[in-house]
Amino acid sequence: MSTARVKWVEDSTFIGIDANGRGTVISSGDGPGISPMQMLLLGLGGCSLVDVVTILRKQRQPVVDVEVQVSGERAEEWPRPWRQIHMHYIVTGDGLDAKRVERAIRLSVEKYCGAHATLSGVATITHDYEIRASAESQP
Repeated sequence: MSTARVKWVEDSTFIGIDANGRGTVISSGDGPGISPMQMLLLGLGGCSLVDVVTILRKQRQPVVDVEVQVSGERAEEWPRPWRQIHMHYIVTGDGLDAKRVERAIRLSVEKYCGAHATLSGVATITHDYEIRASAESQP
């Protein structure tokens, strides 16, 4: 079993510490940290991006950058869970195979990403992607 803890620091600021002792600042309202609900979106994006990068490297794709933009819409009624989430992947590299990029993303969201599996039980999660040439190859 994995454990994590969150400790109140002051006002609306908290410190979250994971099972490995690494921490992050969490806030509600105007505090300096990330809100818990935004943290869920970041966790989803991070979880999936780790998978996508790993898979693209195993496929020996010439990837130089990968980003995922995660946007969500919350329900109006409390507790206001995420209702819809969209993930837009931007994969950069010269000579990328679109079918392999699509497969890497599909494997992440359908098989490997635990955050996706968890949140998809509550929210409808969609995704798309675009492939960009690296800046070095553009005139």
